[in-house]
Amino acid sequence: MNTQTSTIQPAVVGFQWDLAVDLSRKENRVRLSPSAIRGMLRLARHWRLRDEDTRVLLGGMSNGSFYGLKRRSSRTLDEDLLTRISLLVGIYKALNILYSAKLADAWMTLPNSNPMFGGDEPLRYAKSGGIPALLRIRQLLDARRGGR
Repeated sequence: MNTQTSTIQPAVVGFQWDLAVDLSRKENRVRLSPSAIRGMLRLARHWRLRDEDTRVLLGGMSNGSFYGLKRRSSRTLDEDLLTRISLLVGIYKALNILYSAKLADAWMTLPNSNPMFGGDEPLRYAKSGGIPALLRIRQLLDARRGGR
């Protein structure tokens, strides 16, 4: 029996990849928020989302809050917003692994024959279903990436 224990070196100081980040801790939200905001805004540009669509994906954020977010990315996000952005970034990443950049950027707004979407756009499904819908889209794409 091997008595050595292996440890995972954190790729980012203060985070271990084998554990989920505790978003209830303010210091984690403060640390993650600026990059999450920048990533979300970049994703919205790639997907050519209207501001209204982006606000709905972010849980129905008000115009004022959204435009404040766009002006300065130093705001600390709450757990809900970080969770939504994490799911969206995961969807974005999976699409870019599965498809060409052009198709990956258009996929959310194209009619889709998967029964989950009923011939409609994944974006409409995501907007109407909130976090559970984002999670299902992420799971679908991750399964496709894994060959399932």
